[in-house]
Amino acid sequence: MIGLKDIAKLANVSVSTVSNVLNGRKNVGKATRERILQICSEQGYSHASNKHSKPSQTRTIAFIFSDFDRDFYLKIIQGISDCLTENGYDLIICTSKSSGNVMRRHFASGCISLDGSMTDDYLISIAKPDFPIVLMDRIIEHPYANTKSVIVDNYPVMCEMVQGLVDKGYRRFAYIGGLEFTLDNQERFAGLTDTLEKNGIQFDRRNYFHGNYRENSGYQAAKILILSNALPDVLVCANDNMAIGAIRAFEENRIKVPDDIAVTGFDDSDSAAMAGLTTISIPRYESGYLAAKELLGLIAGTGNNEPFKLSAAIRWRKSVK
Repeated sequence: MIGLKDIAKLANVSVSTVSNVLNGRKNVGKATRERILQICSEQGYSHASNKHSKPSQTRTIAFIFSDFDRDFYLKIIQGISDCLTENGYDLIICTSKSSGNVMRRHFASGCISLDGSMTDDYLISIAKPDFPIVLMDRIIEHPYANTKSVIVDNYPVMCEMVQGLVDKGYRRFAYIGGLEFTLDNQERFAGLTDTLEKNGIQFDRRNYFHGNYRENSGYQAAKILILSNALPDVLVCANDNMAIGAIRAFEENRIKVPDDIAVTGFDDSDSAAMAGLTTISIPRYESGYLAAKELLGLIAGTGNNEPFKLSAAIRWRKSVK
């Protein structure tokens, strides 16, 4: 079996350089990283299976995620579980801390990943013909990675919602973003700014507040916004948790929603419906089901690697006039 030293020799680099690439570290140049990954693919080398030879194929799928704070995970897991049960597969659910062991030991036939802490390089090094990965938080287009993306088509529905807000007469916008490196946040913010520009409205970058998708970050961002003494017409939030946190801060300061400021979210969580929050509804159960179905297709050799984008819909509620 070809080993790490053989890959290093073929790539004309040190063993530690190969190890850094396969473990997703970012201290290797792009050209060198690409060359190493290409050689690994050509030689059929898998960092995972090299340590533990793979037994007969299991009928188990791993779902990997990193954030317990977001309630929509339960709907995704239910969708994944239903699809796998129908097809005679078992499901392992693990967090980022344990996921590396699952993939290295090939306890599963493939995995579904919703874990922002995993680097693209690490996922590329793991996603092999015999271990496909479906990604629910990003798109990786790489010739040597057996991945497929099942993601929300954030941009058009955010454009639609912002246009609806403009049509209702809102002109001064603020935004609480999620983690900036995430595809969700990038597409949602682009939908906001592009639609405002289309309507001749300039977004004031001072009204961009950083969050992390958790309720407390929305609460803290709203408190800072309140201190500015210049409330916008509407606060657009990258998810429901932050929107609900912001509403809590406004209520504590006797700022009425939507009379003094409108608020919108994204996700359509159960708590959003209870709070009367205008938001964007994502079919979470269906996304989990489809992710599992696409992964089984990759395992069977009948799937493809083209990204699958899910449409979403606006839910207008009382947090907007």
